[in-house]
Amino acid sequence: MQIADNFAQQLEQCLEGIALDGPAALAGLFDLTSHRLHRFSVTITRNQHDAEDAVQAALLRVATAPQILRAAERPWSYLLRMVRNESLLILRKKKRLFTISNLLDLVTRRMVDEVELEETHRAVWTALRQLPLEQSEVVVLKIWETMTFAQIGEVLEVNASTAASRYRYAMQKLTLLLNDSCTGVTHE
Repeated sequence: MQIADNFAQQLEQCLEGIALDGPAALAGLFDLTSHRLHRFSVTITRNQHDAEDAVQAALLRVATAPQILRAAERPWSYLLRMVRNESLLILRKKKRLFTISNLLDLVTRRMVDEVELEETHRAVWTALRQLPLEQSEVVVLKIWETMTFAQIGEVLEVNASTAASRYRYAMQKLTLLLNDSCTGVTHE
């Protein structure tokens, strides 16, 4: 929880800097949030470049009107919702999903050889891609953003019970999919 608190403090400092220095201070916000926002957007768009576009569009909105983020009761949740909306807008425009390429840092890095790490990334992402969007976005927010179900519900505009239920179903499916990928079994 200390990491989340530290992140919240850093976000608040960035917002104060933007309020004082204007858009010139936006670089700090970008440095602090872009990787996390991108990871979340990739979950929705299933495409690295579309995710980058969604993050850039959301941060551009903040640059042109920084007061919207500063005035938000929970700025991080609000920024995540902005990126989610931009990601969904891109999907609506494209009317199709693309496969993900070069997704890095999906799982926490650990001391293993690069081949195993790459295989782990691929297996986790392949399994995540097989989940419905509503479930995969909850997994990313819960695991990598360490959000509570109430916070996830706020970002996704659903109640906390729905977020928890989606997470539970997603984890059951991921367990099955990842176990099957390790043994080579497929379910038809």
